[in-house]
Amino acid sequence: MQFPFNLMSNYTRLLIKTVFSCWLVLSISSCHISYTLSGASIPLDAKTFSVQYITLSDQGTLAGPTYSQTLTDALRNYIASNCKLALVSHGDLDFQGSVTGYSIAPIAAQASTPNASSLTRLTVTIDITYTDKHDAKKGYNATFSRYADFPSSSPLSSVQNDLLTQIDKQLVQDVFDKAFNNW
Repeated sequence: MQFPFNLMSNYTRLLIKTVFSCWLVLSISSCHISYTLSGASIPLDAKTFSVQYITLSDQGTLAGPTYSQTLTDALRNYIASNCKLALVSHGDLDFQGSVTGYSIAPIAAQASTPNASSLTRLTVTIDITYTDKHDAKKGYNATFSRYADFPSSSPLSSVQNDLLTQIDKQLVQDVFDKAFNNW
């Protein structure tokens, strides 16, 4: 008995390939999300982004006069390096915000001295408004807060820049994740 190796006709193969190709093209073209190497999903219709100057509220002024610019630049640089979006004044995706909290508090008591602490915590809180001009449902208003601890024996002025750098990295990551990773 001989078995035919060609069970399907050429017409049937062509039909299957055509249907599969159409399905593939339709499924790819119907996607509205673009993926980057960072894992972020960026809307395909977004070509630009903007980060407005992050202002300092009354509480935020304790961070110093240049902190606002430092945080704004950190967010701009992070988005620019992790997405293929152009930075403009008023982008398709827009970030605005303010530093609403800047506090220092003792967190760990010293065993040798009952009323003294061995660690102090610097906490920064920001409010961010994210707007997607193509899809208002994707926008958000959110509060992010991060902290860093330092030895109470160190004056804040000697460790503040390093602490703010650590905190800024975390805050920027949080803002980015909420906007582009559905966090």
